[in-house]
Amino acid sequence: MRLKKIADYLGGELHGPEDLEIKAPAKIESAKKGEITFLSNPKYRQYLSATKASAVIVDSPISELKIPHIIVNNAYAGFVMLLKLYMTSSYDYFEGVSDKAYIDKSAKIDKTAKIAPLAYIGPKVKIGKNSVVFPGVIILKNVKIGNDCILYANVSVRENCIIGNRVILQNGCVIGSDGFGFAPEGDKYEKIPQLGNVIINDDVEIGANTTIDRATLGATIINEGTKLDNLVQIAHNVVIGEDTVVAAQTGISGSTEIGNHVTIGGQVGIVGHIKIDDHVMIAAQSGVSKDVAGKAVLFGSPALPIMQQKRIEVSLRHLPEMVKKMHQLENEIIALKEKLNEENT
Repeated sequence: MRLKKIADYLGGELHGPEDLEIKAPAKIESAKKGEITFLSNPKYRQYLSATKASAVIVDSPISELKIPHIIVNNAYAGFVMLLKLYMTSSYDYFEGVSDKAYIDKSAKIDKTAKIAPLAYIGPKVKIGKNSVVFPGVIILKNVKIGNDCILYANVSVRENCIIGNRVILQNGCVIGSDGFGFAPEGDKYEKIPQLGNVIINDDVEIGANTTIDRATLGATIINEGTKLDNLVQIAHNVVIGEDTVVAAQTGISGSTEIGNHVTIGGQVGIVGHIKIDDHVMIAAQSGVSKDVAGKAVLFGSPALPIMQQKRIEVSLRHLPEMVKKMHQLENEIIALKEKLNEENT
């Protein structure tokens, strides 16, 4: 792309030749001639004098910057926009619907959708405009998929699940597997039928090998704009609000409600049947066992307000010294008692 096209696309102020050809975006420390990079974090400013990039995106004028550059309001956000532009232009999707895919006769596939070889599309499935289904994807009966979705290789979407628009399902994720429901029957467990489904609303992204269990009754729901990392486990009847982010290896137990704009770190464990309000932040490896009020910041297992938990951790580091001091004080008290007894006798 020409540099002017990039500047116009970002709505930025161009300083440099309009016809400069840019082949790809790159990191500032490893960019080569013909590539464009960006600077938003001050600690990377050290690379400006040495970068071999042909152009850079910045969010303020920099006097020592000698190479062509584009000034935008937010360099990081601008670079993300640019990555999306290059992704769209560089992805070489297969065209149309492959005759090597299995598509049930009752399925309704929009004419603009792309279905790869070896995909399985079951009865009464609906797939919307411009959606892409990669090889090995399995979509079972009555599933509805909206417009502009991407289902990468080996995704499984079980029966009756509903997926909105612009949803991305990364490789190997499973939508609508049976919830972990078993009733004790003497010394054995009786499987509880899982009759509900999963509803994923618009602009959600689900990471690789993440599993979202179908509800026992009703629906497990992931609301608009939420992003789930790889290897996340969402149990039956969980509801997650809008624009919430969940990092890898987190597990959320059944029937828990997560609010809007919640941030959950990696390897967090959350028990079932609790409610976490909007704007809560939960640090990595925390264990949440009770309701959490809005805008709380939690850390630890069991999770506590972060400053309280930090004070506890500082105290624990001094515990050996405190125990030693306590024993010394006990010995001093015993000695004083013995001395008093001697004086009294």
